[in-house]
Amino acid sequence: MASRKLTSGQKDFFEQVSRAAFSCPFAPERDRLDRQIAGADESVPRQEVLARVLAKVRDELNRLGAGRDLRLDDLSTEDAGLLRLALLFDLFHRAIPDLDAHIRQQLKAGDEPAAVPFAGELLGTMQGWGLPEAEALRCLAFFHQLRRAFYFIAENLVGDSPCMVEFRRRLWTNVFTADIARYETYLWNRMEDFSTLLLGETGSGKGAAAAAIGRSGHIPFDARRGRFRESFVATFVDINLSQFPETLIESELFGHRRGAFTGAVEQHTGVFARCSSHGAIFLDEIGEVSGPVQVKLLRVLQERTFSPVGSREQLHFSGRVIAATNRRLDELRASGAFRDDFYYRLCSDVIEVPPLRRRIAEDAGELKRLVAVVVRRMIGEESRSLVDWLCAELRRQLPRNYPWPGNVRELEQAVRRLMLNGVYVGENCPLTPDADLLQRIGSGRLSAAELLQGYCAELYARHGTYEEVAR
Repeated sequence: MASRKLTSGQKDFFEQVSRAAFSCPFAPERDRLDRQIAGADESVPRQEVLARVLAKVRDELNRLGAGRDLRLDDLSTEDAGLLRLALLFDLFHRAIPDLDAHIRQQLKAGDEPAAVPFAGELLGTMQGWGLPEAEALRCLAFFHQLRRAFYFIAENLVGDSPCMVEFRRRLWTNVFTADIARYETYLWNRMEDFSTLLLGETGSGKGAAAAAIGRSGHIPFDARRGRFRESFVATFVDINLSQFPETLIESELFGHRRGAFTGAVEQHTGVFARCSSHGAIFLDEIGEVSGPVQVKLLRVLQERTFSPVGSREQLHFSGRVIAATNRRLDELRASGAFRDDFYYRLCSDVIEVPPLRRRIAEDAGELKRLVAVVVRRMIGEESRSLVDWLCAELRRQLPRNYPWPGNVRELEQAVRRLMLNGVYVGENCPLTPDADLLQRIGSGRLSAAELLQGYCAELYARHGTYEEVAR
């Protein structure tokens, strides 16, 4: 029988910690909860806030005797549940350096699962609290998944503009749903039925977003081998459907048997067969596929089975499906080029990737942050002076409110072109009016004089002379 009880103050504290633990790390709500626990206002840096939260949690756990003689079965069911979450919250954050090192090691190792030397200590700690072995193994896998999702969303999708903050939040909820507690209880091994549709312009980052989702699925831990069952590198399989002719798309998707058609001199394994039960398949440029291929993909989504070309064998597919397109699906559906039934099987979640021009319009510092990322990848280290020079040249050589039609991909090439020859004049395309001016026009707050002044400022920004403005 339970021999200890949490005080009302301890219960309140651990309930706050549990709300923070189950909130999205990219959402403003998490920052608010952390600051509330830490007793920190907006002037305190985010990292310092988290350090204070962890210190408070550890102090409270130490007062209870956690890590010495305290076990979860010493408490009532309700109290044990609160303490379990606090213990896991603390253990997860202490394990972050090891988890990050493992993620980097796995990226280098590729498809073969890498060893997890710190797993034994984590499992031993959890079982010391009284967690059954099976639960401890699942918690370790959950730690790994949480950190992978944060790592790939935070590292590969940089930016502090409001639309990027919201975009990262949407990706997180796509992996863990809007309620992580419900996900941990019911859905951690049931996510294959939740397909995702990414919409956005060319070069805006749909591939990076798909990879972040696809590499963040639940992968069980194999205690006998001391490794996770699969490498997260191998669990993400992608294919660009626009690069294959119509006659070969089915073969690339479903595979084919030898002799299935002219030129099929050997057996070929398609992407659906290569995708594991813990993985995801990314169908890029889904708006390009024909009606017959859409029908066959619809069958895979509905029945979870497919057959290689030239075979009657029924193979099972149990991964997630992520699709993306830069086409306007509403227009394709209206014209009949994209089937409604196929769309409704893909749209469990529809996420729009914000274009670069919107990100810069919302936050002028976004350009500098992205240039810094490109420079770091290019030269292997940070260089403030180089970033400052590149940003100055982009501002000098490009028109104000340049729309960046090629998005982040264009920005990467703009940096390279400036590094090579010092010149980047951009694409010849219509300029985007100032976002603030458009917003004030839309709200009806401008007088006629203010509207004329704003319009003239736009003309001067585009043409650079009063003569052209007058004309």
